[in-house]
Amino acid sequence: MRHENKPTRRPTSLKNWLTVAGGVVALGGLFAFVFLFTIDTFAHHGNPYMGILAYIVAPGFMVAGVGVAFLGIWRQRRRIKLGHELYEVSIDLTRPRDRRIATVFSVCAAAFLMVTALGSYHSYHYSESVQFCGQVCHEPMKPEFTAYQASPHAKIECVACHVGRGAEAYLKAKINGVHQLKGVMTGDFHRPIQTPVRNMRAAQEICEDCHWRNRDVGTIEKRFNHFLADETNTAFSVRLIMKVGGTATTYAGLPSIHWHNNPSNKVEFIAADRQRASIPYVRHTAPDGTVTEYKTAEFKGDTAGHELRRMDCLDCHNRPAHRFSSPNDAVDKAMALGNIDPSIPWIKSNVVAAVIAPYSTEDEALAKIASRLRAQYPKEPKIEPAILATTAIFKTNFFPEMKADWRSYPNNIGHKESGGCFRCHDGNHKSADGKKTITANNCNLCHTILAQGNGADLDKLDPKGHSFFHIDSINEEFSCAKCHTGAFPKE
Repeated sequence: MRHENKPTRRPTSLKNWLTVAGGVVALGGLFAFVFLFTIDTFAHHGNPYMGILAYIVAPGFMVAGVGVAFLGIWRQRRRIKLGHELYEVSIDLTRPRDRRIATVFSVCAAAFLMVTALGSYHSYHYSESVQFCGQVCHEPMKPEFTAYQASPHAKIECVACHVGRGAEAYLKAKINGVHQLKGVMTGDFHRPIQTPVRNMRAAQEICEDCHWRNRDVGTIEKRFNHFLADETNTAFSVRLIMKVGGTATTYAGLPSIHWHNNPSNKVEFIAADRQRASIPYVRHTAPDGTVTEYKTAEFKGDTAGHELRRMDCLDCHNRPAHRFSSPNDAVDKAMALGNIDPSIPWIKSNVVAAVIAPYSTEDEALAKIASRLRAQYPKEPKIEPAILATTAIFKTNFFPEMKADWRSYPNNIGHKESGGCFRCHDGNHKSADGKKTITANNCNLCHTILAQGNGADLDKLDPKGHSFFHIDSINEEFSCAKCHTGAFPKE
């Protein structure tokens, strides 16, 4: 290699180190783009953030490299025009020194491309990891990531559920990934994040990758432990059998919860709001083809003007990996486990009041919760463990900066604190002739109450099922969510 200060031939603007360096960078960007595009094309499922790497980052390096190359050309032409001394890159492979330099350059270029390939490959896998989805976009995804870590699906990668199959879903994932990047960079995103997510895979593709549709679960016994908001934190438990059943059959000839997803049935509905909390219209197609429409009195519109959605797993299991517990449920669990001592007077109501008070930030909330409970129990030695448990409840379920908690994301499993089952099973959905009504106000339809109360009452098992009683009175003509908000009952 030599530097020719006075070239004997016409000088060229391409032979300069700046242009060569820019060309190498542009080549690396092109190589990374082709490599990432190939990986993403043949991957098992798409990656929403691959669009950022393959279509923004890699082309960004290409454009930067070309820009540097053109800068070198412009600079060289300017020196030629002004008659300045030129330093051209010239390689003559007949000379041993130039051959050595060319060999070193080739080895370095190969190493550069290898590092680019490895970096691209690891970047691809990191971009589809849970840490990337939950922690890189820290502020908007913090609530979902926190709830996900405590969910039954904590070992399932985010992209396994959040990215669909096929060309259309692939394109939507890329566009959505770029849109999210823009939102995070500019701070322009919804607080809280809107749900349900519109571009998720169909439930049959998501859930049935692991859960077999035809499995008959049968019945499952569950016990719910609660504490009342009174001075003694009175314990009140309910033991019941859930008639889960299966999608293909009913369990022992009885109705089952999973009947709703039976492939022989077709249940469709129209929702009046984005979160599908209000359902004024339901259409059922029986196995024999009989179609029955159920409407509330308020529904007057034509079905053609609305989105008609076929019911699937996610219409009930709408928070399978991102559930935010209500204050009542979270405090009940902490008290049942002994993390908050039930013997502390009024502790249930005071803890719930502390966590639902308005706060602007998490740090403010944790400080005020601790000071509030210490002020209420200045001489109570058991209050410090209760404070630790209460702040843990807040950090897991409340996110003031994102305005995210159980109120923002209601859970449709059950019916105690949100519409859930009663979105349809409320007694208000009737057929056009008025002869049929979607079953409502029957506690033993989907579960059988074996025992309820506390102490000796929990030993009074009845396999036929008790009528549910609300503390001290029998009452089945009600909708739980009308009073139970997840915090304190409405006055």
